[in-house]
Amino acid sequence: MSSAFHPGNVTPFPSGRTESQTLFDRQELMRIMDLYGRMVSAGHWRDYAIDMGKDAAVFSAFRRSAERPEYRIEKRPALRNRQGMWALIGEAGAVLKRGADLGPVLAPVERKLMKLVEE
Repeated sequence: MSSAFHPGNVTPFPSGRTESQTLFDRQELMRIMDLYGRMVSAGHWRDYAIDMGKDAAVFSAFRRSAERPEYRIEKRPALRNRQGMWALIGEAGAVLKRGADLGPVLAPVERKLMKLVEE
């Protein structure tokens, strides 16, 4: 009788992640998802996508799922010592804000949220 399961053998679960992949850490993702949730509550955003590649981790926020993202929040660790590893990129692809810390980079979106809530 042959069995694929052997109690003494432990097979690691494949993570699908490569060592050179850029990721958001828990605090960064919580901060981004908090902003996303508030924009959804304000009726402005409806969808998001996360892409974690070799050079960058990217969070894209969409007004509607069938269009280009309104904003992309990019984390590029290779730029940490130059312009800062965080960037806020607008729908047309222009860098709207860049910096070393996530909070100030998200500030333009936070201001937009305040205007949406006031309306």
